[in-house]
Amino acid sequence: MSDSKTPMAMGALLMDQGTTLMVQGTTLMVQGTTSDAGKSTLVAALCRIFKKRGISVAPFKPQNMALNSAVTIDGGEIGRAQALQAQAAGLQPHTDMNPILIKPTSDTKAQIIVQGKAITDMDAAVYHDYKTRAMEFVLDSYQRLQAQYRIIVVEGAGSPAEINLRDRDIANMGFAEAVDCPVILIADIDRGGVFAHLVGTLELLSESERARVIGFVINRFRGDMGLLQSGLDWLEQKTGKPVLGVIPYLHGLYLDAEDALTNNARKANAKLRVAVLALPRISNHTDFDALRLHAEIDFGWVGPNQTIPGCDLLIIPGSKNVRADLQFLCEQGWDTQIQKHLRYGGKVIGICGGFQMLGEQIHDPLGIESVPGSSAGLGYLAITTQLEAHKQLQQCRGFLWDSRSAVVGYEIHCGISQGPALENPACYLYREQQLVADGAISGDGQILGTYVHGIFDHPDALGSLLAWAGLQGAEVLSIDVEREASIERLAAEVEAALSADFLSNWCRP
Repeated sequence: MSDSKTPMAMGALLMDQGTTLMVQGTTLMVQGTTSDAGKSTLVAALCRIFKKRGISVAPFKPQNMALNSAVTIDGGEIGRAQALQAQAAGLQPHTDMNPILIKPTSDTKAQIIVQGKAITDMDAAVYHDYKTRAMEFVLDSYQRLQAQYRIIVVEGAGSPAEINLRDRDIANMGFAEAVDCPVILIADIDRGGVFAHLVGTLELLSESERARVIGFVINRFRGDMGLLQSGLDWLEQKTGKPVLGVIPYLHGLYLDAEDALTNNARKANAKLRVAVLALPRISNHTDFDALRLHAEIDFGWVGPNQTIPGCDLLIIPGSKNVRADLQFLCEQGWDTQIQKHLRYGGKVIGICGGFQMLGEQIHDPLGIESVPGSSAGLGYLAITTQLEAHKQLQQCRGFLWDSRSAVVGYEIHCGISQGPALENPACYLYREQQLVADGAISGDGQILGTYVHGIFDHPDALGSLLAWAGLQGAEVLSIDVEREASIERLAAEVEAALSADFLSNWCRP
């Protein structure tokens, strides 16, 4: 593999502005030949590598489309991957790290979140026209980060070679051109066709865009490197670009996913069986990573046209369109299957939108998530929810109903729930040095609802909730410890795989 080039000079022209964007640090962008090529993980790895070498570094993604989001220290929301990358950089997540977040509410419409705050819903055509304005917010956030950190590692979105998205692009080469930053192109060899992906993507770029690609990274390689070398030599000769590294396939790595639902292999010796409804607009499914990774839990998703299996615990997750997903739930026949699950003594947890579905009514008079109207809930908890324009966004800390099991997490919801069921709360949260009740537990103790995302993340809460569901004395698992260990392992593997010259160029004092 050839040595990398030195980082290109900063200081470029703002798009359509005619003024120079002044920067104080250095910027490196990672773009992929496809979605899920490894952009997020490479950015996280680079953030940790630079941090460990004593360099102040921050992640940045101009535009993200994901239903998995995180609440930031400044009270906004960003893509989950950027929160993970912030942890890799040793930082608290901030809204400037992902200034534009798109959260689909239907196949044709999405909520647009700008610098952490939801502004409106738009369809694709309207958002395309809005992108010129969105770029101003992108550059505003970018400039603030540039003033604070030595290196900004930027993650692109999808592929830069999507011809239909090139006009007014703010996510890939449009951004790279605006700030004049170098680009690494990463491709997933496990998919097959890696050389076609890299050469084809490069061919579809403009001359100036091709010039800023400083090299390739090949991701998820398994096998004999000796058998790959001839292909790497051909790629470098064909394109004139160096291969900066080949990252091995890393089994058992835990990193927060942006959208993909991951099923574990069945665990023959599991002591508790957990099923989660895979709703069409499921949000924040990382809520269940602590369950999915637990050695004593057989975890599975229940998808369209599937019957809810026999299980100890059934979970209704959050949703970006609660009434539409509730309708889908009933169309699948899951409402009657939930009744059967409860008759056989199973437990049910509803989180955020799932909590709202467990109530008696959901009202959306303003059409916040879909057309204005009301829907009857499943009727298991005596609450009524009304969706309001103002979104609740806050990090949470408190304890479960048992008064001893610590809870950490976050809230992201538009609904306000009221009703007598709230008099038997699921947990208590600290709010400005006061305790406030959250959620509800049914009178028979079989059903629990909460607005807290991440309620399984703290080991204390996880243990108590598993005991409530039927698993006494569960093994201790901390999702934060698992995540940190995975970041460390990822960074070590990537550092070993990348060109030493490339890293030394970027880690100069």
